[in-house]
Amino acid sequence: MFGVVLALGQAVVARHRAAGGADLAALAAAEHWARGATAACARAERIAAAQETWLVRCALTGQVSDVTVASGRGPFTAEVRARAGPAPERPPAGAVPEGAASAGAVPEGAASAGALPEGVLRAGAAAEGAAAEGAVAKRAP
Repeated sequence: MFGVVLALGQAVVARHRAAGGADLAALAAAEHWARGATAACARAERIAAAQETWLVRCALTGQVSDVTVASGRGPFTAEVRARAGPAPERPPAGAVPEGAASAGAVPEGAASAGALPEGVLRAGAAAEGAAAEGAVAKRAP
C-alpha cells in the first residue's frame, strides 16, 4: 500500500512541476515576443530548465506563446501545455455592440454610467505592446 501511495505522490509532484514550468515558460516567451520566435523560445527553455523541467514544444503566434513542458521520469513523466499573451479586449459591462439598438440606448456623444474616458484601460485590458504586464497564462485542457 505504501508503494502505491508513494508512486501516486511522485506522479502528482511531476504534474504540478510541469504545470508551473509551463506557465512560467509561456509567460517568458510572451514577454520576449518582440525579439522573435527563436529568442522567445530560448528564453522559455531557460525558464523551464530553471524549474527542473524541459521544453518539449514552443510556438509563437504574434504576441501569444504556446508551450509544452515536461517533468518527471519514466512512467511518471507529465506534459503540460500553456498559453500566454496579452489579455483580450472586452467591452465594458452592459455595452451594446456597434449598430445594435437597445431599450435605454444612449444617444451618440452622451456619457453613460460605466463609460470610461478614451485612453483609460478597462480591468483585464492590456496596453498594446505591454505583454509582460497584461500577460495572462492559462493551462489548456
